[in-house]
Amino acid sequence: MSLDPLWLSRLQFVWVVAWHILLPAFTVGLASYIAFLEGLYFFTRGETYLATSRFWTKIFSVSFGMGVVSGIVMPFQFGTNWSRFSDATANVISPMLAYEGLMAFFLEAAFLGVLLFGRKLVPRWVHFFAAIMVAGGTLFSSFWILATNSWMQTPAGFELTDGRFFPTDWMAIIFNPSFPYRLLHTVDGFYVTTGFVVLGVAAWLLRKGRAVTEARFMMSATLWFLLVAVPAQVVIGDFHGLNTREYQPAKLAAIEARWETEARVPLTLFAIPDQEAETNRWSIDVPLLGSLILAHDLDGVVRGLKDFPRDERPPVLPVFFAFRIMVGCGIVMLILVIAGNVLRTGERVYSNRVFLLACQWASPLGFIAVLAGWTTTEVGRQPWTVYGLMRKADSVSPSLTGGQVLTSLIGYMVTYAIIFPAGLILMRRMVREGFTDNADEPPIAGGRPPGPIKGAS
Repeated sequence: MSLDPLWLSRLQFVWVVAWHILLPAFTVGLASYIAFLEGLYFFTRGETYLATSRFWTKIFSVSFGMGVVSGIVMPFQFGTNWSRFSDATANVISPMLAYEGLMAFFLEAAFLGVLLFGRKLVPRWVHFFAAIMVAGGTLFSSFWILATNSWMQTPAGFELTDGRFFPTDWMAIIFNPSFPYRLLHTVDGFYVTTGFVVLGVAAWLLRKGRAVTEARFMMSATLWFLLVAVPAQVVIGDFHGLNTREYQPAKLAAIEARWETEARVPLTLFAIPDQEAETNRWSIDVPLLGSLILAHDLDGVVRGLKDFPRDERPPVLPVFFAFRIMVGCGIVMLILVIAGNVLRTGERVYSNRVFLLACQWASPLGFIAVLAGWTTTEVGRQPWTVYGLMRKADSVSPSLTGGQVLTSLIGYMVTYAIIFPAGLILMRRMVREGFTDNADEPPIAGGRPPGPIKGAS
């Protein structure tokens, strides 16, 4: 049996990235949430904020460590599995990844120690500053990683000489056409993901009658935040879609399973795309709505897949369904957030059993949406590594064998199958232990003992 190193290398990258992205999807938002809590405690000295920050900081430490372990292998794959891509794009990609390490990872690592272990050793303002720096580091990391990925999606600011990309305008490279939309869409998605985890934990605590003051605060503050963040994701996603229509029309055609270039196109709610026959089976369409949403014009033209050679079309089926899974998760989250804010009347939001159970079950929705969105973005880019310029088949290492990739893939699978369940079990135990280990914490260095409980809503 012949093992295809290209297919196996793609599968290996999918395995590593799909697991790794779950961690930044949580830690980026959680770092900002901890900084918010530390700020509230710094300015008010409310014990509720202090206890809540301690609780989430412990969970952050585990998820951050898992993120480092699961992500550190990713750069090695560029050299081992994708050496031709690395050679061709090194002058553009390498500096941005280096900045991610210098500006983001080192910043996070330096101040994380203060955040985790310095509360009793440094003044309160230093601890608050450390929380801000850790949150800033996660956002810097998102900035550079997404700038790199966006350049691969919508390349700009370069010249191509002898098969290699050379930078000519760094501002155009970093702030390439899709970057602003991808950055906002991704970071807001990470914040929403974290928000629903916080909601789920708060709902569980309320159902169990544990740490009720902290749980009520978490529930209330997070619902207010999500009332802004979830609708914002819809608006940002719409602008991102307009950008995709302009710069990656084949991806948009795959997302909508559009085969013909037409005006006044319907919105396809459901279908079974048949790529070989270039048609949709069992299609459910809403007339005219496609042009209105995709082009903001009832007479808007949407390009179809038949405009592109067959070997330049992305796989339609996974892109079509991944996008709808992402949107479906978003709709459920929006409904839940609206319902939670409606239930504030009479404080029913803290006691309604159905709503609390729904919050618990909805905790993974953000992660599912992130994975579905990532699938839409990356599979929709196929068959390119650098969109329109460099194919996947021309990017894989030339001397790589299928057996070598299969061996490393099995190793990654076994390792991740140990790391992620172990980390999840540990974080679950931390949630179940709750706030019990915060009660006997000694006073903070540089400040007086915490005052009466404040800030609960």
